[in-house]
Amino acid sequence: MLQVCLEGDGAAPEESGESILSLYPLPVQEERPFILVLPGGGYHHLARHEGEPVVQWLNSLGIHAGVLKYRTQDIDPSLLIKDVEDALAWVREEPKEWKVRTGQIGLTGFSAGGHLAAITAVTAAAESKPDLLLLGYPVITFEEPYAHAGSRLNLLGVNPVEASLIAYSADRQVDSRTPPAFIWATANDASVPVENSLKFAAALSQSGISFELHIFEEGRHGLGLSAGNKECRQWLQLCAAWLKKHHYVTEGED
Repeated sequence: MLQVCLEGDGAAPEESGESILSLYPLPVQEERPFILVLPGGGYHHLARHEGEPVVQWLNSLGIHAGVLKYRTQDIDPSLLIKDVEDALAWVREEPKEWKVRTGQIGLTGFSAGGHLAAITAVTAAAESKPDLLLLGYPVITFEEPYAHAGSRLNLLGVNPVEASLIAYSADRQVDSRTPPAFIWATANDASVPVENSLKFAAALSQSGISFELHIFEEGRHGLGLSAGNKECRQWLQLCAAWLKKHHYVTEGED
């Protein structure tokens, strides 16, 4: 069962058998968009630098945000996706003191968290999908030759059947109901091949879904906000501009 807490109170440890939604709403009265953050970690642990720091950046843009500290032990893929759906549903439906703008509930994920964000966006029922996707160097495919072996092993176990590989490869499930996406990655990522991002972008294009894709020439895997990489740090400005185009950011807040 999903647990909910404000501003990290009762936050889950890095490796958890349950999912906890930590909320970081803005102290404002007017309605604002909301974006849920899914850190990476290969479905083995949660990368802290891809959680709360990303929330703080989103807050600086005038966006309510939260981190889903999803389960990383005894994983059932379908239940993990349901945890994300439940978190989005809580934000949409639960009465609360802060107000969320209808139709502007986004989802962002990095690496394996990018996979969880993408697979939720492409497989969830229409009413459970996010309205927008932000993906950083995401795991997308579980099919060879571009699969990230660790994420596949931890999510699907040893020797998964081909049907499962296809079912949980997000590019294979894209259709006309998939939300628009902003994607960024690096060409020389040594952990998650850049082809993951390229395959997802190609699938979006084929289904007529709007997207923006940025591939930077150099950068290690797991950069997060990219504090140590001036070139890749451009993704923050590019993403803020894209969010403004989709009316998630107003003038003066990017």
